Amino acid sequence: MQTVLTPRREFWLLLTLAGIQFTHVLDFMIIMPLGPQLRELFAINDAQFGFLVSAYTFAAGISGLLAASFVDRFERKRLVVLLYALFGLTTLACALAPSYALLMVSRIAAGTFGGILSAMTQTVIGDVIPFERRGRATGFVMTSFAMATVVGVPSGLFLANRGGWHSAFLAIAVMCLLVGAMAVVCMPKLDAHVAKAQGQKVLYAMREVWGDANHRRALYMSGAMMFAGFTIIPYITIYTQANHVLAPDEIPYIYLCGGTVTLLSARWIGRLSDRFGKRKMFQRMLLLAMVPMTITTVMQPAPLPLVLMVFSGFFFCMNARMIPGMALLTSAAQPQWRGTFMSLNGAVQSVAIGMASWLGGLLIQRDATGLVTHFWLCAVFGIAATLLAFALSRHVEMHSAPQTA
Repeated sequence: MQTVLTPRREFWLLLTLAGIQFTHVLDFMIIMPLGPQLRELFAINDAQFGFLVSAYTFAAGISGLLAASFVDRFERKRLVVLLYALFGLTTLACALAPSYALLMVSRIAAGTFGGILSAMTQTVIGDVIPFERRGRATGFVMTSFAMATVVGVPSGLFLANRGGWHSAFLAIAVMCLLVGAMAVVCMPKLDAHVAKAQGQKVLYAMREVWGDANHRRALYMSGAMMFAGFTIIPYITIYTQANHVLAPDEIPYIYLCGGTVTLLSARWIGRLSDRFGKRKMFQRMLLLAMVPMTITTVMQPAPLPLVLMVFSGFFFCMNARMIPGMALLTSAAQPQWRGTFMSLNGAVQSVAIGMASWLGGLLIQRDATGLVTHFWLCAVFGIAATLLAFALSRHVEMHSAPQTA
């Protein structure tokens, strides 16, 4: 019997999943603007702070890879609630950490649980939401990324500036308590996949997923999509400040404007994905994204409105690829292996982000006056990855059936 939700229950389910994503994304993002406070408090250098940031992503990638071997062996709701409770506790541990070492341990733990949760939200969408509305549902949940940028980070900084850096993590932990209660009430029981996984060896699901050629193409496509954006994103602030494109106090406007644009456009992109097709919309947005990717990496000092328009276009295109791209990914998975597939996808994306960020740092250079040069090379590699994602998307097959119970 197919799992069918009323429109009201479907809305509350999607709101719950968006809340889980919001707290996970905010927990990752908030550490970066808190850098000056943390460096001074713990007497750490830039490299140590950079490791504090990257540890979260690598932990998320490793946990996603490990989770791929067991997530389809458990009922979805129980697993999500348990993981989210642990995520909330580790975020609280971040707030209470008295030293750099304990904060590092807490960040690794939070990234571990957050990485699995990110995959699980997409898995639940694929299990419950019918194929014809999956793009819209993905767009709704992914507004959490824009909300974290527009509302979450500024609010977290407001609390941190008045109550210390701990306040931001305490606020996230409180939000986890509220969203966790919503998950208990709003999530349906999803266990149709469990029977097919019973009695299988731990690595059986991973072998089944990786042994499917369509799954491999989809995972390669996903990695290429993430790689393309993160050759550029980590170095936007460095480039714009060093090359006098923006003053330091103007940097927040990038994220405010870019987040607002993605927030307002996410559901519209989701509807277009359902109307014109996930694959076609994804491919169009990939091609469109190459324009702001190029312009962003060669920007010169210009009037503030023009600069913000360029960066808003960049953030819009990055998000506009993700919505149909993630809908395409969830549809590419065999329903009985969707949890394993999405966990592997989370690991692939995290590794791609790390590799892209590392490569971008090798490509950019400084001239004798301190200006950043060769940033355009990041766009070259980003465009190459974009074209690879485009080519792979042409051969990704989709499965429209939701989970049955």
